[in-house]
Amino acid sequence: MSRQLLDEQRLAQIEARVAVAAGGPWRAMLEGRDHSSGSSCISTAIGGIDLVGATDFDIEFMANARQDIPYLLAELRRLASLLDVHEEGKK
Repeated sequence: MSRQLLDEQRLAQIEARVAVAAGGPWRAMLEGRDHSSGSSCISTAIGGIDLVGATDFDIEFMANARQDIPYLLAELRRLASLLDVHEEGKK
C-alpha cells in the first residue's frame, strides 16, 4: 500500500538528474568565508559553478542539495519499505 503513496515515476526522474550531475560532494565556496577574493561559487568534483544573482543562502542550499537529495530519496524508500512490512503484518 505505501508504494502507492510514493510517485515512483517522479522519484525515478529525480534519481536520473542526480545520476548525471557532477559527482559530489559539492561545497559552497563563499567569498569572505572561504576565500577573500573572487566570487562565491559551488565547488564540484570536476570544477566550479559560478552563480550570478544568487545569495550566499542560495549557494549553500544548491551545494548541499547534491548530498541531500540522494539521502532523502533513500530515506523515502526506506520508510516506504517499513510501511510495506507493517501493512503486510496486518494481513
